[in-house]
Amino acid sequence: MTPTEDEHGLETQFAQWRSYVQHRPELRRSDAEELEDHLRDSVDELLAVGLRADEAFLVAVKRMGGLDELSREFAREHSERLWKQLVLSADTDGPEEDAARGRRRDLLPVVLCAVGAAASVKVPALFGLDIEHDAEFYARNLGLFALPWLAVFLAWRRRAAPALAWALVGLFALGAVAANVYPLAEDSQSIVLTAIHLPIALWFVVGLAYVSDDVRAARRRMDFIRFTGEWVVYMALIGIGGGLLIPFVFGIFKAIGIVPADFVVHWLLPCGGVAAVVVAGWLVEAKQSVVENMAPVLARLFTPLIAAVLLAFLVTITWTSAGIDLEREALILFDVLLAVVLGLLLYSISARDPLAPPGLFEKLQLTLIACALAIDVLVLIEITGRITEYGTTPNKAAALGENVILLANLLWSARLLLNFVRRRTPFSRLERWQTGYLPVYAAWAWIVALVFPPLFDYL
Repeated sequence: MTPTEDEHGLETQFAQWRSYVQHRPELRRSDAEELEDHLRDSVDELLAVGLRADEAFLVAVKRMGGLDELSREFAREHSERLWKQLVLSADTDGPEEDAARGRRRDLLPVVLCAVGAAASVKVPALFGLDIEHDAEFYARNLGLFALPWLAVFLAWRRRAAPALAWALVGLFALGAVAANVYPLAEDSQSIVLTAIHLPIALWFVVGLAYVSDDVRAARRRMDFIRFTGEWVVYMALIGIGGGLLIPFVFGIFKAIGIVPADFVVHWLLPCGGVAAVVVAGWLVEAKQSVVENMAPVLARLFTPLIAAVLLAFLVTITWTSAGIDLEREALILFDVLLAVVLGLLLYSISARDPLAPPGLFEKLQLTLIACALAIDVLVLIEITGRITEYGTTPNKAAALGENVILLANLLWSARLLLNFVRRRTPFSRLERWQTGYLPVYAAWAWIVALVFPPLFDYL
């Protein structure tokens, strides 16, 4: 068989195995996914030593043994899960009560982490820093107020190994150095770059806590991508709720002659905002069955709309021969636009059946990526021209690097998607490419936050 046929055959066998496992009443979905991760890792090891795909799959399944035996092993390791009682005792409650127990178990840690985040954002006030007058300090440190506490919650929930816990502490400490040690002037471009890139770098540290049980597994990385999308949805919902709450607070207190502006600015917004970061993460973990399809649905809704907008932009810029204005705000806007395109691709991938044949939506995705690539090339040409003519700045260098990274990702994604539409490549290759590319984004975010300030003399 050809490599493509081998991969397609493997995915078919994995799909059949997954269907069988998911129908076992003693295994929850997360447990089935964990089993599949181990099976895939075993298959990869066997393929690496020269076995054929069908032989590797058969040997890997034999190694894993019977599901009942595995269930007992998992039950001993995860003592608080429902299927422990299902396998080891005759006394059972039911999945709903088990889920409720899990939420109650998580409640105290998430409350402590949310309170810790809220307290963290008030600590600088003890040293005379004010959120109104020291906005640049809070902007640089925003990710450090909330994300370490979210990482603590996720690491606790996954019982992260001590070595990983210390690695998380070290990375957040490195982030604190990047945010506060460099002597940056108030008008320094590096302040804005740090405020944008450091939270991105720290979010990947949160991802390390999230996949702590199996850092190298592609499926766990895809789970983190799903977690990120669902977290964004919950943060948006919490933000909408907060936006409705603030006028209500002003209204009821104004009725008794009190204007709570100081309370809202100095307490409600900062403390509530950072606490929401932790709470949103907990909600994603607790309500996966409710929200897990929201991000992919939004991706399917906006893919044709964004594709139409980008196509219209390209037609307009060609018709008018207008140049692109690359001021700082425009650079950020174009990078956000390309990131949105990548997000639409990622969340469509995350919910797609890898064995389903290509259809109209994949062709729409291909159109979207082609438009994004064309815009990325135009932006790169403009950035390169400006750097050649006027010299480089931190903003231009960061934008150049980000666009090159996005260009590489989108180019290879377009190739894989085109081959999939032509039925020459299995869909799993596109998924593995995206999950394998995540460390590139993390590395670049750390480079901008840590290396750029001294590299450009703290400009």
